[in-house]
Amino acid sequence: MKDKVLDVINKLKPFLQADGGDIELVDVDEKNGIVKVKLKGACSACPMSIVTLKEGVEVKIKQEVPEVKKVVAV
Repeated sequence: MKDKVLDVINKLKPFLQADGGDIELVDVDEKNGIVKVKLKGACSACPMSIVTLKEGVEVKIKQEVPEVKKVVAV
């Protein structure tokens, strides 16, 4: 599951980097379906980062890795 999640994150990186941000995979809790990520660069201080996380990153990861229940920023 971790490799699948990492593949999705790597696909999303160019979009975040285009706006001066970035994302890093911190942990995948396979038992509970929780993915922990760290938003970096412009994304770390952006007031829209929660929208990016929930409506962008989380949606895409859940589409491609249905075992994921939630994505959280740490």
